[in-house]
Amino acid sequence: MKFFIYTLIVLALGLIIFNITILDFNNILEGNSLIALIGIIASLCAVCILLILKTSKSIEEKTRR
Repeated sequence: MKFFIYTLIVLALGLIIFNITILDFNNILEGNSLIALIGIIASLCAVCILLILKTSKSIEEKTRR
């Protein structure tokens, strides 16, 4: 499970980097820039959720012992 979570985090970070390259900073809320901005926000949410899941799994392991 730990490997899977880390893999998903790396993929989400890769999507963030890819979407940053698509952004047009002059017209950030138009066309493809808006789609890239939504993708960046969604990837950041995914990273946060995965980090919360990782923390909860860590707490679960500690409470079992």
